[in-house]
Amino acid sequence: MNIEDLQPTKIVVLTGAGMSTESGVPDFRSQRGLWSRYNPAKVASVESLENHYELFSEFYRERMKALRAIEPHRGHRILAEWEQAGKLHAVATQNVDGLHQVAGNKKVLELHGSIRSTRCHQCERVQNEETFLRGTYCEHCQGVLRPNVVLFGEMLPELVWNEAVKKIEEADVLLVIGTSLQVSPVNQLPYVAKGKTVYINDEPSDYPFDFWINKTISSGLFELKKAWG
Repeated sequence: MNIEDLQPTKIVVLTGAGMSTESGVPDFRSQRGLWSRYNPAKVASVESLENHYELFSEFYRERMKALRAIEPHRGHRILAEWEQAGKLHAVATQNVDGLHQVAGNKKVLELHGSIRSTRCHQCERVQNEETFLRGTYCEHCQGVLRPNVVLFGEMLPELVWNEAVKKIEEADVLLVIGTSLQVSPVNQLPYVAKGKTVYINDEPSDYPFDFWINKTISSGLFELKKAWG
């Protein structure tokens, strides 16, 4: 079977950091990724939030401000077009940048939360992003503010996770894009797929995908758009 023969009608997509690098968002584990400049255990953890807040907040403020100048690329827009056409049933993403929504996707499952929203670490109330960027405290309880992301040491949101598993089980094609599948438990999601699996990444994976497109994300998705419409 060739990839052109699939003609899926229930596509579910799982995306990782590589999906956003073509838009200019740094990834994590490459030689030029974020973890080459920051220690994740120090800056993206509950321990950092509670004991090294200045370092924690500086790291996330830098990311939030940089994100304002970043736009979705052609690959993001292809996924949005598939959703509008009824072919794509969900995007489950490890990314916290919100670029899928900016591109037009509405059926997005944010497994690691979103950096585009802020909440109080103490009372959990949603706060204005500008309040966090100004470095002020919660207007309700004076607790420290944080982006609404999953930190090292925290569990993934259960409802979002369960919905991602359900959508992947129902898909006739699971399309995995730009993720090294090194982070648990997300790296287990391809194993629940019952349909065909397609991988777009410039590095191979240990998972036995049915098809591997060894191209950039935009080029790989454009190839699939020509094949699937």
